[in-house]
Amino acid sequence: MITVTAALKRLSDEGVSIWLDDLSRKRIASGNLAELVATKHVVGVTTNPSIFQAAIGAGEGYEEQLADLAVRGVTVDEAVRMMTTADVRAAADVLRPVHDGTGGRDGWVSIEVDPRFAHDTAATVAEARQLAWLVDRPNVMIKIPATRAGLPAITAVLAEGISVNVTLIFSLERYREVMDAYLLGLEKAAERGLDLSAIHSVASFFVSRVDSEIDKRLTVLGTDEALALKGRAALANARLAYQAYEEVFSSGRWAESERAGANRQRPLWASTGVKDPAYKDTLYVDELVAPGTVNTMPEGTLNATADHGDITGDTVTGGHVQARTDLAAVERLGISYDEVVTKLEDEGVAKFEAAWQELLDAVAKSLDSKGVDAE
Repeated sequence: MITVTAALKRLSDEGVSIWLDDLSRKRIASGNLAELVATKHVVGVTTNPSIFQAAIGAGEGYEEQLADLAVRGVTVDEAVRMMTTADVRAAADVLRPVHDGTGGRDGWVSIEVDPRFAHDTAATVAEARQLAWLVDRPNVMIKIPATRAGLPAITAVLAEGISVNVTLIFSLERYREVMDAYLLGLEKAAERGLDLSAIHSVASFFVSRVDSEIDKRLTVLGTDEALALKGRAALANARLAYQAYEEVFSSGRWAESERAGANRQRPLWASTGVKDPAYKDTLYVDELVAPGTVNTMPEGTLNATADHGDITGDTVTGGHVQARTDLAAVERLGISYDEVVTKLEDEGVAKFEAAWQELLDAVAKSLDSKGVDAE
């Protein structure tokens, strides 16, 4: 019989940092976040526009701040930023002991740049600076999407000593570009005389959405060969990403930064909540155990792992041969890997933009209901 935290402890012992993919003011104020840190091995928090849209859209815990913002006559954009950064600042304070106790390895809270800037390098850099200044905590990571415009922004922000969570990575090629952007950012930071040991980064490689898109296409094909490949592409993609990570962070280029005190940019498994009810609800946890990684989980996945996760050791290292075989089999059936990952990146940005707009609309309505012009 697995105890409440046995599987989570084993996961942590295997070198996987458990981060919670959720945040709300109610979760902080009730003490729930602190409880998860104390009892569920949670050592970090990630947020995104959809998470904030759900939290602030519900309204609970934000009434007083909304009233104050309305009285001040702030814009909708400013109101949203004041609320989201307040939550991240408070969460960072909860996680600060973890951050200090792990020498900065964990205890991070992430906040994303405005998704409307996903294709604007200069605006992304400016927004990242602003968010780091607003939160004003040493354990905040600024999330920047791994779009074409995001890559130089990642380098520029890291070069200023700001820690970065690179998000919306779907393809192996783009992941290698992200790692290159990270190394270049460290090199530029070193040229400026910054302390590289104070700069941290994770690369958020999305998992379940890959299966959702490829499985849909395999189902349409409907052959025995196609159906046998369902549920395998996402894990294969992630395992090949880990192989790329091991290659890059054993290179001579990395060694130079490492000697200067730099930290590895850890792979972070994102979108690990299972979308297909036919699959075990801990699939993307049990099968993505590898040292030096992060798994950010929605609370449902965290609880499922605590209850019945099957953590049997490293399930990633050495799996790249089978992973390549699985992805090649998908390609042979006429499903284009490049087309799928491009579609997922475009959809990912669009979904966050839509969630952000819904959040802006909800806040505008709240400010307007208090009798203040929100424009």
